[in-house]
Amino acid sequence: MPGTLLVNKIGAATGTEISFETGHSMAFTTAQFKLTGGTAGQAITTDGSGNLTFADMTSDPTMGGDLSGTASNAQIVAGAVGTTEIATDAVTANEIAAGAVGTTEIATGAVGTTEIATGTVTNAKMAANSIDSDQYVDGSIDNAHLADDAVGIDELSATGTASSGTFLRGDNAWATAGVSTLAALTDATVSASDPTLSSNPSAVGHVWVNSTSGESYVCTDVTAGANNWINIGAGAGSIMPSYTVDWLVVAGGGGGGGEYQAGGGGGGGYRGSYSNEASGGGGSSESTLALTGGIVYTITVGAGGGSGSTGKGGDGNDASIAGSNITTITSTGGGGGGTHHSYPTYDDGNNGGSGGGAGNTNVPGGTGGSGTTNQGYGGGSCAAYTAPYSGGGGGGAGAVGSAGGGSYGHGGAGLNSSITGSAVGYAGGGGGGGQGGTNTTATHGGGAGNHTTGNGVAGTANTGGGGGGSSVSGYVGGAGGSGVVILRMPTANYSGTTSGSPTVTTDGSDTIVKFTADGTYTG
Repeated sequence: MPGTLLVNKIGAATGTEISFETGHSMAFTTAQFKLTGGTAGQAITTDGSGNLTFADMTSDPTMGGDLSGTASNAQIVAGAVGTTEIATDAVTANEIAAGAVGTTEIATGAVGTTEIATGTVTNAKMAANSIDSDQYVDGSIDNAHLADDAVGIDELSATGTASSGTFLRGDNAWATAGVSTLAALTDATVSASDPTLSSNPSAVGHVWVNSTSGESYVCTDVTAGANNWINIGAGAGSIMPSYTVDWLVVAGGGGGGGEYQAGGGGGGGYRGSYSNEASGGGGSSESTLALTGGIVYTITVGAGGGSGSTGKGGDGNDASIAGSNITTITSTGGGGGGTHHSYPTYDDGNNGGSGGGAGNTNVPGGTGGSGTTNQGYGGGSCAAYTAPYSGGGGGGAGAVGSAGGGSYGHGGAGLNSSITGSAVGYAGGGGGGGQGGTNTTATHGGGAGNHTTGNGVAGTANTGGGGGGSSVSGYVGGAGGSGVVILRMPTANYSGTTSGSPTVTTDGSDTIVKFTADGTYTG
């Protein structure tokens, strides 16, 4: 029997339709709902106007909206997916196909240093001329990054003009290379004459060439008006300022006479300029020397005269200072002493810086030798042949030798000089020898005469003292003492260039150079 249709409420019939009121419906289970008229697999469709029909279902429908294609091959249409459709961090490297991102996919300024892995940008990734000074970090380009010959003249920022005649100086400027003549150098002068003290160069080392003589000089001291120009060629004579030098020149003393009753030797000639000290023979202090730098001054130290054996004593040798720009200073050697032997041939004393003493004879007597003006005094003569039968004393720089004969012929006094810083005696005459009594005396380097059967005493070395006379036959007189040359100058001017091994000392602000043998001093 058919089932019964139960309804909650059905509205009024309208024609052939059954309608339900709003809010009411029929409820079926699948087993209870059955329609007829369709075929297997069809579905009920509506035309939108309330009419239902059975229709076949499409198995692969065409897509629409943001999709294209069929359901089995649906595609997202172009432009359908934007930034709003993609979740943050949803797209990683795994979602991007190789080569899928080109320059058109990257926004301007989107890629910075944090987006570029180290070492991933190679030459192949850089377009030609894409890197200029804006892309370089200061100091990032060194020699290793520069190809050979990559930097040329055009790449340099130097001032001036680059050419075959210029060079790049250390101050980044192009300068003319070299000069064509010596005269074009800033530190050289070519002139037809020599430089003078007032030829003022800009610096030490300036070279001066005399184009007339060929002489060459270099400046070693730049002092306006007092420059030092040293001759560096084959010529002689540097051009340097002069300076004041005090001096003392004492010649060698004469030797004492030999045999018996012999006269003493005269002291060496004595000349000097220091501190108003008198010269020998009552002379005044002489003028100082003006020595010039670079000039060589020759120093001669006279040897003492030889001792008399059977005759007179030998004369002392001269001492001197000589140089190309000064008048030579010469002191004369002391005169040799006379002797009683072979009188009257040898009885007179010899002339010298200071004269030699006479030998005592029974003629009577000999005559003492004469001294040299402004150097020394004469020797003593002998007037009587009586005890103590003494020969005459040799003259000294400071006094005449004492007369012999019936008196003791003591040597004439010399002079003291403080040129070395303390007083020292020089150029004393030797004492006469005789028979009986006591020996004669001598000072300032002179040797005593013998009256007690013996030889005369030699003069002291490097004082210019005369030798003493001998007493009797078979004995010899003393040799004269050698001379000395002493220079004293401000230490600031002392050159330090000498020969002959002089003794160099100082006294206050001065330097003293004492020559006891021949040598040289270069100003």
